[in-house]
Amino acid sequence: MSEAMRAASLYNNPRYFSESEIRIRRNKIRRQKIYRRQLLLVSLIAAFIVFGGVFAASSLLINAQADDATFEYKYYKTITVHADDTMWNIAQANYSDEHYHDMNSYINEICNINGIFDRDDLKAGEALIVPYYSSEFK
Repeated sequence: MSEAMRAASLYNNPRYFSESEIRIRRNKIRRQKIYRRQLLLVSLIAAFIVFGGVFAASSLLINAQADDATFEYKYYKTITVHADDTMWNIAQANYSDEHYHDMNSYINEICNINGIFDRDDLKAGEALIVPYYSSEFK
């Protein structure tokens, strides 16, 4: 380019670029796009690695237990209702206050398992499925 064109500030006008200058400019723009794409990809990979590390660490911390921790397993047993049994007596014999908020929530679970709509409608000889907890693995 001539000094006159530069002086007239036509240097930045694309009309006056030669083919090689146009090619150089396009290559520069293409390289910048590739660089930005690679930078975005590396940033996303780094973010996923950091997220995965935080997730793994938090999972390990949440699931960490002491060596002397005792596990309790939930089991179900079938009992036969006798003539003088009430839902309250049956629930009281198998209730665990560590696993239920109160006796009513335990009775509700027994009723839901057995499809009982009225708690007071127990008949002698009827079989009920009752949940219970034990530290012994069976």
